[in-house]
Amino acid sequence: MIITQTPLRIGLLGGGTDLPDYYRTHGGRVLNCAIDKYIYVIVKQRFDDEIYVNYSKKEIVSRVEDLEHELVREAMWMTGVTSGVEITTLADIPSAGGSGLGSSSAVTVGLLHALFAYRGRQVTAEELADRACTIEIDRRGKPIGKQDQYIAAYGGIRDIRFGPGDQVVAEELELAPADRRDLQRHIMLFYTGVTRSANSILAEQTANIGTTRDQLDTLRDLAGLAVERLRCGDVDAVGEAMRKGWEAKRQLAAGISNAHVDSAVERALAAGATGAKLTGAGGGGFLLVMCPIERQRAVRLSLADMRELPVKLDRLGSRIVLNVTRDIWG
Repeated sequence: MIITQTPLRIGLLGGGTDLPDYYRTHGGRVLNCAIDKYIYVIVKQRFDDEIYVNYSKKEIVSRVEDLEHELVREAMWMTGVTSGVEITTLADIPSAGGSGLGSSSAVTVGLLHALFAYRGRQVTAEELADRACTIEIDRRGKPIGKQDQYIAAYGGIRDIRFGPGDQVVAEELELAPADRRDLQRHIMLFYTGVTRSANSILAEQTANIGTTRDQLDTLRDLAGLAVERLRCGDVDAVGEAMRKGWEAKRQLAAGISNAHVDSAVERALAAGATGAKLTGAGGGGFLLVMCPIERQRAVRLSLADMRELPVKLDRLGSRIVLNVTRDIWG
C-alpha cells in the first residue's frame, strides 16, 4: 500500500499569467503558497486483476480505458499500472464544483506520485509537476495554467516563473522565520459558499489575452514586486499588491467576480484588510484576505456570513506518508 499527501495552495499574486498563450511570449510569474490542507491518494494491490477506484463515486472496471475518472485513467496509463489495483482519493476540502485551492492538480500530482512509488520508482518534484501538466493540459486539453501543479509538487512559498517559451522555474523564498510567521498570521481564508467551474472562466481568459495584455502585464509585475518586498520582510506590501492585482484580474473575464464577491472584498478592506481576492480562477470558492492581526476581529465581523477556514503554510510538496510494498514487478 502507498499513501501520498499532497498540499492544496493559495495563489497570492500573478494568477492568469501562467496560461501558456500568455507566458510563452511575455513570460509569467506567480507568488504561490502551499497550505496545510491536503489531497490523499491511496494505492493498494488487489488479489484479482480488477481496477477499483473510490472517490465521490465508486468504479469497478476490468480495463483502464473504461474508467470515467479521467485523471486516474491518464495517470494509470502514464505510470504503467493497468490492473490489479485499488485507488482511493480523499480531500480535506470538498472539491466538487471547484474550491480555487488547486485541488484538481493536487489530485493529479498525488496520483502520479503514488502510482510511480507503487512501481518502485522515485520521481522528482519537477517531473511530477511536468507530468501532471502533460495530463491536464496536453492530454485532457484543459484551458488551465501550470502554477497549481508546480506548487503541489514542490510546496513551500514559491516565486514561480514561466517562459518565455516553455521553461518553468519554481524558486523557494527563503524567508526569515519571523517573516514567515508574519506572512502566515496575515492570511485569512473565507468560504464564499459559491462553487464554480474554473474551465469556462479560464477559457474566456485565454480568449481575451489579446485585449487584456496590459492587465496581465500588471499582474506579472505585481507578483515580482511582492516577491522582492517579501524577501525584505515587508508583508504589508503583499496585501497592497494583492489589492491592485485583484482590480486587474477582475477585468480578465466576465465571470471572475460578481456582486456577492465585490461586496465581501469591499467589506474586508473597509474593516482594515490590506488586500482581498478570490483564490484560483475566480467566480467563487474561497476569499483570501491579507490583514494585520490587530484588524482581524473587525474583518471576521464584516464577513460573518462566510465560514472561515484557518490555514497554515506548508514547507513540503507532495510526499509519501506510507510505503508498504512487495516486489510485484520483478
